[in-house]
Amino acid sequence: MVFSKHYKNFCVCFLLLVLSACGGSDDEPSPVDGDTDREEILKHWVDNILIPSYTNFKTKLDVMVEKSNSFTGSPDDASLVEFRNAWIEAYTEWQKVELFEFGAADKYTLRNFFNIYPADVAGITSNINDPSVNLALPASYPRQGFPALDYLLNGIAADDESIVAYYTSDPNAAKALAYVDKIVLRMNTLLESVMAEWNGAYRDTFISETGLDIGSSMGAVVNAYVLHYERYIRSGKIGIPAGVIGTTVGPTFPDKVEAFYKRDISRTLAKTAHQAAIDFFNGKSAANGAEGPSFKSYLNGLDAKDPNSGTLLSTIITNQFTTINGKLDQLSPDFYEQIETNNQAMVDAYTSLQMAVRYLKVDMTSAMSITITYTDNDGD
Repeated sequence: MVFSKHYKNFCVCFLLLVLSACGGSDDEPSPVDGDTDREEILKHWVDNILIPSYTNFKTKLDVMVEKSNSFTGSPDDASLVEFRNAWIEAYTEWQKVELFEFGAADKYTLRNFFNIYPADVAGITSNINDPSVNLALPASYPRQGFPALDYLLNGIAADDESIVAYYTSDPNAAKALAYVDKIVLRMNTLLESVMAEWNGAYRDTFISETGLDIGSSMGAVVNAYVLHYERYIRSGKIGIPAGVIGTTVGPTFPDKVEAFYKRDISRTLAKTAHQAAIDFFNGKSAANGAEGPSFKSYLNGLDAKDPNSGTLLSTIITNQFTTINGKLDQLSPDFYEQIETNNQAMVDAYTSLQMAVRYLKVDMTSAMSITITYTDNDGD
């Protein structure tokens, strides 16, 4: 494994800390040569998780681009099905990289252009009729990316025959096909820009910022990770459609589920995103599946424990992740159907996710002396 030597040194340093540390800064945890240890974590994240994950996603997106071009060049039943299948594959793979909204992805606000839902159907219709529309404007966030393609592939008409008819005989067919091309091209261009930065000089800059302050790479990653888990997994995929805000359950919004027009993949998207968060917590390499330096190993090196039970914080978090996976497994593949027939199961999943949010946002960040710099107003 490319990181094995560094990882062993990382663990030895932390073991020495536990055995012999006699105090430290009030502002930061004090593992032996802490900056060097964090540098190894940052290297592992970039080289073994982030870049390979983006590469895997790019492979799926390239197939989607190819199938999109085939469809817009000659719309028929076969090219529609192939495009849709490629969209599903790419959308699923996106769930594994959406949590990397720091560094280059944060610079380009990648999530805003790839996965803001529900799709703005009226806005999409308006954009179709305006070939000069600027997709970089915030108003266009829900009019592009995977949610817009969801509508254009699955919701623009009642069935496949009618969808193909729209793209072949509707007065707006040519404009609609051009808009599909525009969306897909923009997605590909933005991803290439982000990947170019990570594969360029920015990699070394990111790894060099080894502190724990607000401007550090570790601080940025922790904030992006916790925010993604809280706002885009717990709330976006589960809580908002299920009508849960904090501890209050109100009116449900099943029309706000992810992939609303292809609803039978909503559980797949949620489970994939949640597993990606687990894998990142454990430092699981996207290249070979081995675990390396991570949130888990860092917390263990700090000997972070629950003060009441004495249980390692990493164990508590891992056990909660397992509980959540069980709750997600019990949900229907179609979250719209789940909300309509038994919303309590969605609420139960949210409650389990909320417990994990508290462990990550409060206990983990406190142990690591990381400041949370974003705000949410739902009682965390």
